[in-house]
Parts: sequence; C-alpha cells; structure tokens
Amino acid sequence: MAATSSLFSFSPFTFSHTSPSVKPNRSVRVSVSSNASASSSEIASKPQIELEFLGPKPKDDGTYPVDKAAAISGEKLLRNIMLDNKIELYAAYGKVMNCGGVGNCGTCIVEIVDGKELLNERTNAENRYLKKKPESWRLACQTIVGNKENSGKVVVQRLPQWKK
Repeated sequence: MAATSSLFSFSPFTFSHTSPSVKPNRSVRVSVSSNASASSSEIASKPQIELEFLGPKPKDDGTYPVDKAAAISGEKLLRNIMLDNKIELYAAYGKVMNCGGVGNCGTCIVEIVDGKELLNERTNAENRYLKKKPESWRLACQTIVGNKENSGKVVVQRLPQWKK
C-alpha cells in the first residue's frame, strides 16, 4: 500500500479580517480575528508584519474597501499571504493565465503605498516587467514581506492599473 502525503500546508501565524471601508490617508481601528490555534507567546516571539490591502477602486462614497492580514517577517511572499487570506490579487485575465508565482507573466502587480522599506528589493523579473512602471509597483510573487528581523506595517493597493 502506497503512503500518501498531504498537499496542504497550514500556517498558524496568518490572520485575516475584512474591515469596514476606509477613506484614503486616514487611520482606522480594526480588530483582527484569528482562527489559528497558535499561542500569543509564539506569535509575539517573532517579528510581525501587518498588512492592509486597499481595494482597486473607491466605492460610491469615496472610501476604499480594506482587507487586513499579518505575517511573520521574512517567511512569505506577498502573493502567498494574499492567496492564503483569500484577498483578490488577480484581474480576470490573471486568474486564468497567471504563471503560478514564478515571475514570468506580470499579472500579480500591486502598488506599495506605505512600508516599502519592509520588503525586499525589486528582483530581475520585476525589473523586466515593471521597467516603465512607478517604483512603488511590485510583483506580489517576487515580493518577500519582511526580513526575519524587522516588523511594521505595509499598505498595498491591489490592482493599481485599475485606479482612475
């Protein structure tokens, strides 16, 4: 009888919460809920990066929808954090035609609104796909969140090419 292995992985340190809408450039108090079973001492022992993901377009009232997540510094790519927390990353074409996170398609573009210093430098793949784009634009599949020592907050604009 052949042994089977699990194709699923679980990170007890990833949290998500969808908050009420937020007006740009304003602070908001949002509680982050956890379904994970990790103890608070485990989480507190490693540096954390808090992430806010702004929706691509404002609603009728001028506010942007905001999703929140947290990750251990230096352990995950931005793409994986977004997918793990069910935060929309791809536009319609990208949902079907993305490269799976290897940096060959350029469909996972995000804009870093705040916290750029908490991310790795642009990779060669990013330089190739984003050479005529603003410096604040990144490929989520190439962006490491944190460096295992830093902590802080990163604000990400999803689908910046949709902004008007």
